[in-house]
Amino acid sequence: AGAAAEARFISSAKGKGLFATKNIRKGETVFVEKPVVSSQFLWNALYNYRACDHCLRALETAEENAQRLLGKSSLVLPHPEQCSIRKDLHQQCPRCQVTYCSAECRQAALEQYHHVLCLGPSRDDPTHPLNKLQEAWRNMHYPPETSSIMLMARMVATIKQAKDKEWWIKTFSQFCNKTANEEEEIVHKLLGDKFKGQLELLRLLFTEALYDEHLSRWFTPEGFRSLFALVGTNGQGIGTSSLSQWVHACDALDLPMLQREELDAFIDQLYKDIEKESGEFLNCEGSGLYVLQSCCNHSCIPNAETSFPENNFLLHLTALEDIEAGEEICISYLDCCQRERSRHSRNKILRENYLFTCSCPKCLAQADDADLTSDEEEEGEGETDDAELEDEMTDV
Repeated sequence: AGAAAEARFISSAKGKGLFATKNIRKGETVFVEKPVVSSQFLWNALYNYRACDHCLRALETAEENAQRLLGKSSLVLPHPEQCSIRKDLHQQCPRCQVTYCSAECRQAALEQYHHVLCLGPSRDDPTHPLNKLQEAWRNMHYPPETSSIMLMARMVATIKQAKDKEWWIKTFSQFCNKTANEEEEIVHKLLGDKFKGQLELLRLLFTEALYDEHLSRWFTPEGFRSLFALVGTNGQGIGTSSLSQWVHACDALDLPMLQREELDAFIDQLYKDIEKESGEFLNCEGSGLYVLQSCCNHSCIPNAETSFPENNFLLHLTALEDIEAGEEICISYLDCCQRERSRHSRNKILRENYLFTCSCPKCLAQADDADLTSDEEEEGEGETDDAELEDEMTDV
């Protein structure tokens, strides 16, 4: 069967959009997409959220995952056979010891970018240029994380290793580009008020670690800013969790009513206890660049949503409504709570974080509403932090 969706150019103002090529039913998977490049967030990795260095599959068993998030090593999960983690398949890079979920991922990473980025015996050497770059990034970008300098490093390494460099350069250039002013806004958003000095420091460290004459433009101040903005604009959050995989598998078990109630109560309590201990940071988190998904425009009444049901970087786009052939497929960049707010509040968030004003049917219908936010909204106004921004997409 041909693809159910294709990207089309809409206008210079809107750029591209994604359109259905056939009728799609509510609940159907529109497509499953692998990122051209992805990377785990650096603080996430530092805090022992163990994920495959290539596909971000969680590497802990569900029980280990729950024990760490709870800070309680004695916890025992029922139905351990519902955990999908296969430790016998895990492999490490023999030179630098980063871990992969399988031989396939180790090989794929090596062939695409790891040959250039492998730290070998310098893995723990703070003076190694790549370690200096990562340390500088961590000091600028605290959790909740929304991006990673290593996504950019993998882009460079991919082109360095590629036989057909032009093909990759063209692939990366498909992602939406912004004007110089917009790029400044995005960089400012990611790095805060000190951004000019920080961006220059990052550029120098990036150059020291990765310079390549094929890509000399990416290492100039303008080119580096563009690359940074490209990742800031198009990076899609990825979240994986062996615990949530186990929960989904338990939900599907056919159990007698009493056992079902007991198991559900156990899981509810577990999540409450974990929230007390670890807050909202439940998943292995990173970000990736997806060619098709990045063409999806925003709507406050989306007809599709993304998720990561395979516990790795494979993105599933699922229809929330019936979608007719020729209709545009839209996702929401806002989470459920944000979507319920007034048009004014929604557009304030979209403007600040994605640099556009929404003109979806819901916003057009509310166009005559007063530009005031209600009092209760005013109270919540200051709380739209980057955690919510990670789009509900990262909820596995």
